[in-house]
Amino acid sequence: MFSTVLIANRGEIACRAIRTLKSLGVKSVAVYSDADRNARHVKEADVAIALGGDKASDSYLRIDKILAAAKETGAEAIWPGYGFLSESLPFAAACEEAGIAFVGPTAQQIGEFGLKHRARELAASAGVPMTPGTPLLDSLEEALSAADTIGYPVMLKSTAGGGGIGLTRCDDADALRNAWESVRRLGEQFFSDAGVFLERFIDRARHVEVQIFGDGTGKVIALGERDCSLQRRNQKVVEETPHRTCRRRRVKRCCHPPCALVS
Repeated sequence: MFSTVLIANRGEIACRAIRTLKSLGVKSVAVYSDADRNARHVKEADVAIALGGDKASDSYLRIDKILAAAKETGAEAIWPGYGFLSESLPFAAACEEAGIAFVGPTAQQIGEFGLKHRARELAASAGVPMTPGTPLLDSLEEALSAADTIGYPVMLKSTAGGGGIGLTRCDDADALRNAWESVRRLGEQFFSDAGVFLERFIDRARHVEVQIFGDGTGKVIALGERDCSLQRRNQKVVEETPHRTCRRRRVKRCCHPPCALVS
């Protein structure tokens, strides 16, 4: 068990982490920008370190400042929450190099699964059932040929990033032609990676996430699943847990009040 953990985040997610650490008897360290100096997470943490700057790029996204705060407070681990540096390969690698535990995937795992086409390759090698799709595509002609094989409608997807950015449904070849450059441009603009691939489009699909936790020594458990299907612009609005067929109504979500959680 760690004695001191730095929370590299802000707002509600940081407050939840602080409450959990207090219940475990673990010292919490908050970090904050100038704009957040009076924020709740700053007041509730055992220690709060100023990062300076008003923008996230000058504070919560500064790897050097986060690591300096961890060293100053003797934090043995850094918990990134979500967003900011939570999926940053350079940050996870920097934590490993500094001898500070990164509470999340290893740098290697982030590198492997950070690109969707690579994640598909790993899933296929593990025998995981998948929707029909392609590896990275080198040209529009290759995409059109693959789409004919998969069958329309298809999704043209950026391999990097998330949040639905660059995700485009193509109902026919003309739609795919029109989307090709646009999706590649969005990938380059937001994630510095123009790589794209195709997957078969599934209508009326459900977005179900399984939460996996490992202790770094080979012990891994599944903490349960969440139905995140209710979305606006590809962003989750409500999460329901667990996802299952309700015995009362036979619908594919639990209708009992304790299971409805708003994120």
